[in-house]
Amino acid sequence: MFTIDIIVKYVPVPLSVQRKTEEDAIAVYNQVSDLMRSDTPQLLELHCEKMPDKKVAVLSSEISAVQISQKSGATATGRPPGFVALTE
Repeated sequence: MFTIDIIVKYVPVPLSVQRKTEEDAIAVYNQVSDLMRSDTPQLLELHCEKMPDKKVAVLSSEISAVQISQKSGATATGRPPGFVALTE
């Protein structure tokens, strides 16, 4: 399962949707990043394959970052969630 996290300005937690295949996750990532490059704000509507009732809509001008991560089983593949991992 692949998770696509979308960071929205002024929102402390990411909006996330899941895709079953890497190709589908990359397609969503590319869709979001293309909308971020666009000069005209557009409404982005996504659904989650893991939880079909989960839907999210966000204005593209409010998106500040997007990332893909892979989850296998109950734990992530060695990476903590989020964009930055601080270690001492």
